[in-house]
Amino acid sequence: MERLAEVLVPARLGPGFRRLLASSWTSNLGDGVAAAAGPLLVASLDASPSVVALAATLRWTPPLLFGLGAGVLSDRLDRRRVAVAANCARLAVLAGLVAALATGTATVGLVLGALALVATAEVFADSAARTLTPMLVRREDLPLANARLTTGFITLDQLAGPPIGAALFAAGRVWPLVGEAVLLTAAIALLARVVVPRVRPGGEGADEAVTEGRRSVRRDVAEGFVWTWRHPAVRTLALTILVFNVTFGAAWAVLVLYVHERLGLGAVGFGILSTVSAAGGLLGTALYGWITRHVSLANVMRVGLVLETLTHLGLALTRSAVVAATILFVFGAHAFVWGTTSTAVRQAAVPLRLQGRVDSVYTLAVFGGLVAGSAVGGALGERFGVTAPFWFAFGGSAVFLVLLWRELARIALRSAPAVPTG
Repeated sequence: MERLAEVLVPARLGPGFRRLLASSWTSNLGDGVAAAAGPLLVASLDASPSVVALAATLRWTPPLLFGLGAGVLSDRLDRRRVAVAANCARLAVLAGLVAALATGTATVGLVLGALALVATAEVFADSAARTLTPMLVRREDLPLANARLTTGFITLDQLAGPPIGAALFAAGRVWPLVGEAVLLTAAIALLARVVVPRVRPGGEGADEAVTEGRRSVRRDVAEGFVWTWRHPAVRTLALTILVFNVTFGAAWAVLVLYVHERLGLGAVGFGILSTVSAAGGLLGTALYGWITRHVSLANVMRVGLVLETLTHLGLALTRSAVVAATILFVFGAHAFVWGTTSTAVRQAAVPLRLQGRVDSVYTLAVFGGLVAGSAVGGALGERFGVTAPFWFAFGGSAVFLVLLWRELARIALRSAPAVPTG
């Protein structure tokens, strides 16, 4: 068992990171359960494309509205305590929603509001938790640490969680939320035991951000924007995720309806299909070290975005669940490589005192694209059918890829830390 633990999470990453990883994996499983149950719950109350897309919009809007403030808060306060408090708020909202479902008083408006509140609390929890990793591990270990975090996200949030959530939903609408609440409680307990050093391994003071005295929130936010814009690699990553999430958000906002109407699958089928891309992510996990050692970051990004563009085209054309599953498998491998590389580049490049704010700028780009895309996807699905958002996603991605092709060269190997082989 100790040998397996050493392979998965080497001792050099430290006990603090091991607890953080355990907390992250536990909450990932709960989030995966909710990822399938949420859309199914909304669709069971109102199956119109605009309402289902609205659920996605409400889930993606809080990071857009509160991400910058969450980043400032993470840089000013104890990051672990912020994450614990925000997760406790999520747990309270889940308990209220469970009570409403159990008593038969839940309406589509109440469910949408509860999902929005949970997503809002999650903004603050995730913003703080993401900044803990560079405080707990050395700079050269950031790619390995982030690969382990992303592996948990893929295997539990995307692979194991959705079919469990769909199966629990089939047994009763309240059970997925109960499961998520139990897992979130365990994650909070693990996170509370993480001991964060006041000095980051490698030298930079972890509490440097709060030594400058009182500053205005506007000035802190502006500093994060300015730093992001002036750093070529981080700026390009933010720009790319913004434009490609517009197209991704349009298609995925109506995915639950696409799976039902286009592919003819039910709730359990939706949950299983949702995990296929996560299985592809496992392939990305296995190949990640080789890819980053032999392929330039610019080409990693370019190939990945070509695959993402073709994903939308393939889903727009097919009626076969097998073909769709194959497409999503390949997409999942791309998503893992992109996400892990992007996170490692940003964490290695950004000064510790700015980690929260620069991360919040990136989060703003992520969810700004998703919110805009989901609005477009809902409107297109309502007017032209569930495949229309996928055609939009293909055309938009192709145009964006041409425009961003040269800009991706700004992501050079010197912008990222070396990838350890362990």
